[in-house]
Amino acid sequence: MNQSTAVPPYKRYARSFFLALCLLQSASYACASQDLTEIRRMAEQGDVEAQLNLADSYSKGESVTMDAQQAAVWYRKAAEQGNAKGQSKLGACYAYGAGLPKDAKQAVVWFRKAAEQGYAKAQVNLGMQYFTGGGVAKDWKQAVVWFRKAAEQGDASAQSLLGGLYGLGEGGIAKDAKQAGFWYRKAAEQGDASAQSSLGNIYAEGEGVPQDYKQAVFWYRKAAEQGTVDAQSFLGFSYANGKGVPQDYKQAYVWFSVAAANGDFSVSEFRDRAAKQLSKTQLADAQELAGNYFKQYQPQNGFR
Repeated sequence: MNQSTAVPPYKRYARSFFLALCLLQSASYACASQDLTEIRRMAEQGDVEAQLNLADSYSKGESVTMDAQQAAVWYRKAAEQGNAKGQSKLGACYAYGAGLPKDAKQAVVWFRKAAEQGYAKAQVNLGMQYFTGGGVAKDWKQAVVWFRKAAEQGDASAQSLLGGLYGLGEGGIAKDAKQAGFWYRKAAEQGDASAQSSLGNIYAEGEGVPQDYKQAVFWYRKAAEQGTVDAQSFLGFSYANGKGVPQDYKQAYVWFSVAAANGDFSVSEFRDRAAKQLSKTQLADAQELAGNYFKQYQPQNGFR
């Protein structure tokens, strides 16, 4: 296998990977330390935090039977008291039709109320509505406005999304590799897997930064070990081509196998090419290691 036969398709992945970023973030409110009956009593008396805790319990099925409609009822009570977190959660209920009829315009109404209070998660969600055209006219410039507000508060998903928009350079947004790298790095350093993979691409391509395959591998590995499929593929290419790491067909086989098992079937042919470079013993070892990695490095589920 030589460099020409295993070229990582950065450009092909970049857009689809960015567009796959999730809309909603999930906050956790534990009720284990407080009797649910007491929480309900406080919620019925108008205590906002209790209303949020009760709503979250219904949303997640914690200490009560999961009930999206009841979750929406209690999020609304908090939202109508002006609580930004409740407003954002109610917007999410409308956005996904969770306990309420799906209504993108109402989602925007409640996301905006929370976003204008400076609530970062709502700013991200409102930005996504503008990005997708959900309940508002599609407007990537407005998406950037809201992503930036959240990004400047340190929200990693907003930083990653902002990096993606600057990296794409579409929808009226000027392509700016340096800005893309700046925001990807901020998110990557907070552990955002999508940003880590994208930052790896930036180093591999030398876009806005000096080309540095070792740095590319560094960030691919961090994302790959969080289950990011594209990064697993890119790490396989790095080993196959000996870029940023010594050429190692066993490791190439392992990472291509993991990526293929996680859904990137396009790397199957490269996995098979790597296999031909291995002895039977080496291949058996690689297959065992790939099985272990597959169990360990699964794609993360849930909303961002």
